Amino acid sequence: MTDSQSNSAVRTRRDLLKAGAAGVLTAALAGRSWAAGTARPNVLILTTDQQRVDATSASGNSWVKTPAMDSLAARGVSFRKSYCPYPLCSPSRSALHTSRPPHELLVDHNSMPIAESVPLSGQVFRQAGYDTGYAGKWHMPDPYPADGIRGFEVLNKTTRSRKLAHDVDEATMNAAIEFLRRKRDKPFLLVASFINPHDICLLAGGADKPLNADVWKRYEPPADAQLPPLPPNHDLTDGAAGPAGRLRNGDWDKHQWRRYRYAYFRMMEDVDRQIGAILDALRQTGQEDNTLIVFTSDHGEGLGGHRWTGKMNYYDDEAAVPLILSWKGVIPAGRADKDHLVTALDVLPTICDYAGVKPPDVMRGQSLRGVMEKPDSRGHEYVVSEMAPGGPGGRRSFMVRTAKYKYMVFHAPAQGMMFFDMDADPGEMKNLIARSDLAAEIDRHRALLKEWCKLTEEEKYPILRSPAGKAGKGGKKGEKKGKNI
Repeated sequence: MTDSQSNSAVRTRRDLLKAGAAGVLTAALAGRSWAAGTARPNVLILTTDQQRVDATSASGNSWVKTPAMDSLAARGVSFRKSYCPYPLCSPSRSALHTSRPPHELLVDHNSMPIAESVPLSGQVFRQAGYDTGYAGKWHMPDPYPADGIRGFEVLNKTTRSRKLAHDVDEATMNAAIEFLRRKRDKPFLLVASFINPHDICLLAGGADKPLNADVWKRYEPPADAQLPPLPPNHDLTDGAAGPAGRLRNGDWDKHQWRRYRYAYFRMMEDVDRQIGAILDALRQTGQEDNTLIVFTSDHGEGLGGHRWTGKMNYYDDEAAVPLILSWKGVIPAGRADKDHLVTALDVLPTICDYAGVKPPDVMRGQSLRGVMEKPDSRGHEYVVSEMAPGGPGGRRSFMVRTAKYKYMVFHAPAQGMMFFDMDADPGEMKNLIARSDLAAEIDRHRALLKEWCKLTEEEKYPILRSPAGKAGKGGKKGEKKGKNI
């Protein structure tokens, strides 16, 4: 790869806005491919559901053992400033497979279909001659769609009905392994999409939740188990706004929080074993050396930070997710990138770049190949996450993350803004929005958000009603449409 190609691949979103996002990014990737005669790589995308960025032993967490995920980190680049485009399942997953933010895809909530006009990763790679398979959870709109997924062969048509995530994930694992063992004369794109540690949601929902007793039966700590401590940011933020000002499971005592955290880490170990079985199959079939592996998750989990369980918040607990890229002998091994900001929007541009596949005309992310090959390259100036209220007529909330700061703006049901110095306050415990000495920085982040909304034409996409028929989770019915800044 030449220096000019490297420079073109790492432009900031401001550069994209000035030059026209679709033209710059497509041109940057179109001229990049492997040397003539080099086999195109296979692509394996492994995803979990509701995994925090720090929920691996490779990230320094001593309360969980994740040898499979750790092996990927040891053989690739692990991004520590990695953020989801929306801290909720369907919107985030839709962005992963399109490189477009959820509002452009008409996926404002769970269980909504991706706009038919936007190509999916499977369609992009199938058109390029790849064998494409999808095993596991989809959720756009159906978790396990009986009518298929555009561009993919659906490998397992299981349903979640009255089953633990572990059991459904076993079927996903087996389907993915069967796909890897097939004889083929073309490269493949395989997605293995696991549910765990999402079953932690059942334990946060109370004893009346379906499967609650079964989940506790599998993940209940033994009487002599050492329980994880409470997180350092267990208290509420000073000056909290929006959903951050609310408690979840406020009646739990310290023991219940620690028991909950213990169960989460055991779920992580379950899904790590299943991922390890797929990696073993890749190796046993002789395909490891020519396979680009991407590992990530759709969103994080509060796990007691700020007294929160679940997602739907912009703290790092909920919005930061793992992103590891590994390709033996090609991607640098064992690097923990703590500097570059990345997002799920970057996955499709990156796999297209490495595979020499023509990308979609419009993508809002950028290839990470440049920053992996040249760590001193400039990456994103900022990344954005969003959330939408449950009913139409409301306004989206947003998070803007830059190298040092994080800005959040909420419109409903509780309005307000938060601003954090992420270097000095990584636990996000003190809201600095009222600090006069930071006014210029806060204005800069507002301007970046305005720039992003202009680039992605956010005002063009009115908020759609949640299929669940609720106006909660961030919105009140009948609110006036605004600029969302």
